[in-house]
Amino acid sequence: MSSLGLRRKILPLCPNFVLELRSQSDRLKDCHEKMEDWMANGCRLGWLIDLTNQLTYIYRPNSALQEIVGLDQLSGEGVLPGFTLDLATLL
Repeated sequence: MSSLGLRRKILPLCPNFVLELRSQSDRLKDCHEKMEDWMANGCRLGWLIDLTNQLTYIYRPNSALQEIVGLDQLSGEGVLPGFTLDLATLL
């Protein structure tokens, strides 16, 4: 199959977990829209981390957006059992 044919056959897959690290040049609104797109397409857990403002937004399907203030430790919950991320290590 030609490379052009391969490019046309992209599978419509969505990961179970997404982590978005907001850079200083990213608009927060755009980051939220991207996370909402992931969730609408089947993602089960999403973290939008804004280190500059020390805020983390946790996305889960069919749940209200959770906002965490500070550099806490995040849990992978049932999506990534046993996984934790200490936000302070990202600084």
